[in-house]
Amino acid sequence: MERGVQFVGQSGAFLDAVERASRAAALSRPVLVIGERGTGKELIADRLHQLSRRWAEPMVTLNCAALPETLIEAELFGHEQGAFTGATRARAGRFEEADKGTLFLDELATLSMGAQERLLRAIEYGEVTRIGSSRSIQVDVRIVAATNEDLPRLADEGLFRADLLDRLSFEVITLPPLRAREGDVPVLTEYFGRRMATELGWEAWPGFDERAWQGLNEYSWPGNVRELRNVVERAVYRWDDWTRPVAHVVYDPFDSPWKPEAAPHRVAKGGESGTASRPAATPLPMQTTHDHVSDLRTAVDAHERAIIEHHLGKNRYNQRQTAKALGLTYDQLRHCMKKHGLMDKPAG
Repeated sequence: MERGVQFVGQSGAFLDAVERASRAAALSRPVLVIGERGTGKELIADRLHQLSRRWAEPMVTLNCAALPETLIEAELFGHEQGAFTGATRARAGRFEEADKGTLFLDELATLSMGAQERLLRAIEYGEVTRIGSSRSIQVDVRIVAATNEDLPRLADEGLFRADLLDRLSFEVITLPPLRAREGDVPVLTEYFGRRMATELGWEAWPGFDERAWQGLNEYSWPGNVRELRNVVERAVYRWDDWTRPVAHVVYDPFDSPWKPEAAPHRVAKGGESGTASRPAATPLPMQTTHDHVSDLRTAVDAHERAIIEHHLGKNRYNQRQTAKALGLTYDQLRHCMKKHGLMDKPAG
């Protein structure tokens, strides 16, 4: 999630994490922010900076996974001219750039052991040495780091320095996934939906229809808030009639009948060859089988209604286009709609 997006939510788990960040902000101590992708780790880091006494100084961000191991130390600590091939001039590192401010290290667990060792020294002694130099530089930097990994487990396995973990974990803020934030999906959906409608110049915000709301609330959101924002904004942007509630929601934008097939002998991670596995397509929310379905006929009717509702939404309730998409005549579709109580939907 990009900076500048305000905190939106009302669940106790979410508000507890925000409150903990607010309390930790006043202290110039390291903070670890833990959470799944899309939970808002960078937003918490930004809050830690903005509520601190360092708010007027720089907040410098480095995604540790975005650079190769050979360059990460030069990026963090800087280098002198000629220190390595391609170093045509001296350059300050992120620590120097963040002096008096905050350095946010995202994807911390991807740091090499060598970079971890130098990072530990920088935190302990408040000094850094550029690559190719023998002169140390004093810096005053507050470290905020984020990861979606289990760092204590990595430390136990020797994959992360335990002494660095001890040094960084003065405060650990673990962000709850969206599926654990009770009541926040509707709040976030409204927020992102209204914002997108305003961006598109809609005269009013019609909201989502009942079936779409049900799907949004039942979906597991593996990508958390970032995924929800994309799904909601995409649904609003593709729905071109602001006078009617949004009725069609696409959860997987890659799902298509023309989706490329996986290469038959692609080499997988770990060196094993074979057909690359693909995740199963996300089932449409409206196709969920209800627990209280008691017999086959009821189950078939429920499934048939769900399919018709889905294609009506996909075709913006144009009944002739919907009938064509389903391989039905116009009269057959009208019969099915009447059977399932869908005749109050707008005609196309």
